Amino acid sequence: MADERTLPDASVPGESLWAMIIAPTIWALHFLACYILAAIFCAKAGTPSADLATVRWWIAGLTVLALGGIAACALQAFRRGHFMEGETAPHDADTIADRRRFLAYATLLLSGLSFVATVFVALPAVFVASCR
Repeated sequence: MADERTLPDASVPGESLWAMIIAPTIWALHFLACYILAAIFCAKAGTPSADLATVRWWIAGLTVLALGGIAACALQAFRRGHFMEGETAPHDADTIADRRRFLAYATLLLSGLSFVATVFVALPAVFVASCR
């Protein structure tokens, strides 16, 4: 039987792995929304030279919302990990504190990756002006 001190506390927010996938999920939803929006607009426009100005503004708005959500996830992970306390990695001991710091660190890294990926998803809207 496992020692109770090493078992995760289910009442603590962010203790589960679900907190880790929030930022990549926001990125995936942003990706789908941007490309589906552009595809539907270009299909309905009928001409390849249709101006994407309205779609570009929608993508800009979606990008700002997505980046805000991803930044909120990163900030929560940074606070949860207590990274300003001076402890360095590795966080590989079998304690609740090390487990939480590892999950927070992994969440922070995934949030950074998702932030960059979201910016790259929005870049075509900056450079592409028509449905061509």
